[in-house]
Amino acid sequence: MVAVKRVAVIGAGPAGAITIDALAKEKSFDLIRVFERREAPGGCWLADKQPPPLLSDLAALASRSADAPIPLPDRLPAQRPKIANPRYAESSIYPYLETNIDSIPMEFTQEPIPAERSQRSIALHGHDTPFRHWSVMQRYIQGLVDRNGYQDLVSYNTTVERAEKVGHEWKVTLRKDGAEKDYWWVEWFDAVVVASGHYSVPYVPAIEGLEQFEKLRPGSVMHSKQFRGKEYFQGKRVVIVGASVSGADVAVDLVNTAVSPVYAVVSGHRANAYFGDEAFNHSQISKQPSISRIEARNVHFVDGNSVRDVDNIIFGTGYSWTLPFLPQVEVRNNRVPNLYQHVVYQKDPTLLFVGAVAAGLTFKIFEYQAVLAARILAGRAILPPLAEQEKWEQDRIAARGDGPKFTLVFPDFEDYFEDVRALAGPGEHGLGRQLPPFKREWFKAFLDGHELRKKMWRRINAQAWDELDVNLNGLDLGGQKKTRSPPPTYGPDLLNKIPNVTQRGRLDPSIVG
Repeated sequence: MVAVKRVAVIGAGPAGAITIDALAKEKSFDLIRVFERREAPGGCWLADKQPPPLLSDLAALASRSADAPIPLPDRLPAQRPKIANPRYAESSIYPYLETNIDSIPMEFTQEPIPAERSQRSIALHGHDTPFRHWSVMQRYIQGLVDRNGYQDLVSYNTTVERAEKVGHEWKVTLRKDGAEKDYWWVEWFDAVVVASGHYSVPYVPAIEGLEQFEKLRPGSVMHSKQFRGKEYFQGKRVVIVGASVSGADVAVDLVNTAVSPVYAVVSGHRANAYFGDEAFNHSQISKQPSISRIEARNVHFVDGNSVRDVDNIIFGTGYSWTLPFLPQVEVRNNRVPNLYQHVVYQKDPTLLFVGAVAAGLTFKIFEYQAVLAARILAGRAILPPLAEQEKWEQDRIAARGDGPKFTLVFPDFEDYFEDVRALAGPGEHGLGRQLPPFKREWFKAFLDGHELRKKMWRRINAQAWDELDVNLNGLDLGGQKKTRSPPPTYGPDLLNKIPNVTQRGRLDPSIVG
């Protein structure tokens, strides 16, 4: 590999922020340039100033082909009309969003997250709640960038539209948002670090009738990325698709706002490995199997049941990996292949990735990956032979498959951290960011945070079932609640029996056999 003196970093979210520090502390590079398409640091923790755009081209979202490369101007530099293509740059922030992971495993090893606790989180989890409001996280990332003069390295409102290798150099084509026109130009680098994340392009599965449902009532089909709070769904009949974290959060959030019950498509679907399915065991959440088709506003399920007059379908179904600025790099089975240790592009070690994992302890993993990338580019870390890198990937495919599970670090956090730390080494002559040994306390805090959230859901669900028990069965002669077992899910009999038992008096008997 030729000497690297000019490095481009794509993204100023948490992965990009720590990459800046890792590169700068090597004191080996003449030029570090960071390109961020949003107006400030933060990545997925940066709130939007405008409402999110409505979903369109559902077929492309279903086939994971959305966010394709856009045509470049024939000659650069240039000014061109603003592009109309959806770029999926908006975040998933809503006003009261909190982290769902303890702050200890989230924070970087040298930069603690401020111990600011919201009143909402304290009410849910106690005065020592380990969770943080989204604004704390955004300011945390902003503070990482706005130090040591690093802010001068960042170009905001700037999208990397293409990065391609020309000889021994990287030609990076850039587009800066203007009020009326966009400005396009090219810069040249010796290496590129991709820290742009992979939670941008929503995945919405293909369902018969879904496109027509959205066309007839624009905005009726949403992804959890577009969720901006429960108030919008007051009095609306909602179906939520997705058995993982975002589906759980939205479903629980809507039980006191939307028409009851909230229908959650979770039956027959695997629950999130960290959080389980406790969130969906609420008395006002009706568990349903997969949707078979949609006719007008009626949602039909594969078991033959259906729900009439649905107002909104919200998909908490994850995201699609896209690299529109690297069309020469394959994306396969929703992962990027040929990444040694999820960092080094085996076909060209001047292309590196920070954050190409699905894991907990994400910020800390970003830190270790960023230091490894910086050491490699500074010539202070020795990679194993290509054959050994390829064997690492093949062994992992054999163990985890050639899909999203390939990128899941859980539960082997300690092994991965120590492998990356060993590859990065201590640096030379005191230069470079230092990586401490893995601490099992990080993993414990990670798991304890999940248990705290599950405890919260169990408490909320027990209270909801108690209220429903009283409304259905009343009290015995001693004034005690009669004992009953909650049904496993809503069915026609139960719905016909309890049309008016909730405090809101609008439990909805809309499911038909």
